[in-house]
Amino acid sequence: MEKRGGEAVEGVTVSNKQVILREYVSGFPREDDMEVVLRKEIKLEVPRGSSAVLVKNLYLSCDPYMRLLMSPTLPNSIFSSYAPCSPITGYGVAKVVDSGNPEFKVGDLVWGTTGWEEYSLVTDPQGLFKIEHTDVPLSYYTGILGTPGMTAYFGFYEVCSPKKGECVFVSAASGAVGQLVGQFAKLEGCYVVGSAGSKEKVDLLRSKFGFDDAFNYKEERNLDAALKRYFPQGIDIYFENVGGKMLDAVLLNMRTRGRIAVCGMVSQYNLDPPEGVTNLMNIVYGRVRIEGFAVFDYFDQYSKFLDFVVPHIREGKIVYIEDIAEGLENGPSALVGLFSGRNVGKQVVVVARE
Repeated sequence: MEKRGGEAVEGVTVSNKQVILREYVSGFPREDDMEVVLRKEIKLEVPRGSSAVLVKNLYLSCDPYMRLLMSPTLPNSIFSSYAPCSPITGYGVAKVVDSGNPEFKVGDLVWGTTGWEEYSLVTDPQGLFKIEHTDVPLSYYTGILGTPGMTAYFGFYEVCSPKKGECVFVSAASGAVGQLVGQFAKLEGCYVVGSAGSKEKVDLLRSKFGFDDAFNYKEERNLDAALKRYFPQGIDIYFENVGGKMLDAVLLNMRTRGRIAVCGMVSQYNLDPPEGVTNLMNIVYGRVRIEGFAVFDYFDQYSKFLDFVVPHIREGKIVYIEDIAEGLENGPSALVGLFSGRNVGKQVVVVARE
């Protein structure tokens, strides 16, 4: 295989390592639901006349929503299921190897939807964003400067409309989104408490991310009592990441005209049927507003988000923790680990370093 500078040269044919979904998943995903294969060759050029972009993947994002795509049916979903025996997809950071699209040139660094494989032919480059700020780690574009960062920013500022002095609760608070929501809340002068699933994560929330307080939900026999302990006057804003019993307890503790931004419900993704929520009348009693949102509704405002968050990163006012898995072959383990809370911070898979 011809190479130049250690990299495959445009136009040659190479083998392409991939992570495929073996079959649809029921219950908690396992590593053997996926398989790392080296069975398909790819020519390092886009088809003649195509507007596609061929990329070399560098970093891949592990996200809880990917479990939903492993199911055969997604009623009322904004996503489409994975196809068995095909590579799974997600958000990633990549380098352009060849392009039939005038918006992208060879050597450009991009982030967006890509395959879990070494090289991906992106037939719809509208899902790609050029990376302009390279004075921060490229892996950040799977997290704080990618969809998790946008989710935290628009979910908190646009959906929750925070005010100084309000009381904010964040579940799954040490994860890719939660760690940022808490820091945004502190920037706005709010009182913020987070929940997580280990002492290590709780300590991070207090010491690294600046939360006013935090608790390990696994050690709490009564979540309602725990929330009353940390929010004796009630909760103004709840950033929902887990659903189930936590949501039920939160509904007992929302203040009048409180707001709940529903980002995800990771505790429910592996349950069939999901847990019921019994305290829904508290929405009426408290005139509570609950709003779900999808990050891609805000993609057209990406530059606004960057203008806010990049200076804060450079000035050290916002910090971000990643959990790095080296090698595509370790991707299935990293992804499955999300659902047992094994990761600390944003889970990233390194395919190749730029």
